[in-house]
Amino acid sequence: MGSADGRYHFRGAVVTDEEKPKEESFAAHFLRNLWSANTATVTVLSIVLAMVIGAILMIVSDEDVRAMFGYFTARPSDALTGSWNLVSTAYADLFKGAILDPAAISAWAGGTGTWQAAVTPISETLTYAAPLVFTGLSVALAFRGGLFNIGGQGQAVVGCITAAVAGFAFPLPLVIHAVVALVAGLIGGMAWGFLPGILKARTGAHEVIITIMLNYIAGLFLSWLIIQKGVQNPDRTDAISKPVDASAQLASVGGPVRVHLGIVLAVLVTAGVAWLLNRSAFGFELRAVGANPAAARTAGISVARTYTMLMVVAGGLAGLGGATQVLGTAHTLTPAVAGNIGFDGLLVALLGRNRPWGTLLAAILFGALRAGGNRMQSFSGVSLELVTVVQAVIVVFIAAPALVKTIFHLRAARSARLGASMAKGW
Repeated sequence: MGSADGRYHFRGAVVTDEEKPKEESFAAHFLRNLWSANTATVTVLSIVLAMVIGAILMIVSDEDVRAMFGYFTARPSDALTGSWNLVSTAYADLFKGAILDPAAISAWAGGTGTWQAAVTPISETLTYAAPLVFTGLSVALAFRGGLFNIGGQGQAVVGCITAAVAGFAFPLPLVIHAVVALVAGLIGGMAWGFLPGILKARTGAHEVIITIMLNYIAGLFLSWLIIQKGVQNPDRTDAISKPVDASAQLASVGGPVRVHLGIVLAVLVTAGVAWLLNRSAFGFELRAVGANPAAARTAGISVARTYTMLMVVAGGLAGLGGATQVLGTAHTLTPAVAGNIGFDGLLVALLGRNRPWGTLLAAILFGALRAGGNRMQSFSGVSLELVTVVQAVIVVFIAAPALVKTIFHLRAARSARLGASMAKGW
């Protein structure tokens, strides 16, 4: 309230016209908080730092560029130009392989190329990202409930097995067969998640130890199963199963465009997990248990039941990731059919701040790095392992926001009114 003498009451204190706080525009808020330690800023800067480290590794590992640095003091332009050409070409190939290739777009527009070639890069990114969304959500959901589900790999392997067996053992009509195979993968993952959940709830056994052991069991069981009669491909002598029936495979565009319905399912499941966490009674219970099990128990929440159900749901999500892998791209069971999607899901969940939509975006980023890395290796000669290093460095900086804050002299997140704080994530 103002008065005749120009004084105002603000939050119980009397201030003058000069001391009255002024309203700040959105643009001013944005500029002032752009350099604060919020989630978006730290994530972007972590990616930038990882790309810088990747560039340094490229330069150090390239024999020709190292030779140029041998006479750096005599002709520094050679080393600098060679370094720039190497790094810029490699990262350009990374972009072309992950997002779009301008040459393919121009060829399509000029009538000398096809639209399939133009969309192949983003198709590869989404294809690699689809199973990572499920395994990332599995880990993220368990984290929110206070459990460390390191068994996403084993749950994904079991999901691969049950989905593939349903895919070639049961002759069913189109669409129905794919649904049945996906449900089989879901149930397989749920069963493999139930084991550590019930042991944690009933005996207090540590879920990390149990899930690590179950990862080994699932992998060894897969290696044994695919050489058994009725599962092994009768036309092959190596360890490979019968192919999944076409009716059970996830529909894809075809040709070089490998993206399939798995990415659509991943988006729908992400929305479902977001609803489960934020809108459902079970979501409230698991968040309460994750925050403080003793307080949740005092409030009448069954911690044992919550742990069990949480691992069942998390296992089902990882199982869907395995089902998506085998029904969408692999189409047969091999010892390495699941790749490292379960372990990569750990990184995806960490990068996504254990939030559903953040996990989806992180999975797409990892898919882009994988798709672009393949082209970078083929065209630039840069090792694909370097992309893995970049992924790991991103997660290191994401997991240590204080380090990023120190390097870039970011302001504290609590002073930023624009964007979420580091504690709240995405």
